[in-house]
Amino acid sequence: MGKVTKDMGLLEIVQQYPESLEVFAKYGLGCIGCAAARFENLEAGAKVHGVDPDVMVDEINALIEENN
Repeated sequence: MGKVTKDMGLLEIVQQYPESLEVFAKYGLGCIGCAAARFENLEAGAKVHGVDPDVMVDEINALIEENN
């Protein structure tokens, strides 16, 4: 089972799994430092940017597995 879910907060994900920044950057979510990142979960952030949150979750979890 994956470590990251689309219900997790953006900052929570980045703090626990810094490698996730690579996926966020790939999909144009460079706003990790913005105020909304403190309150938005991955699903909301992805949808605002027109990205499928499930795809991002899969890629982040794959990257975490790769690095462990």
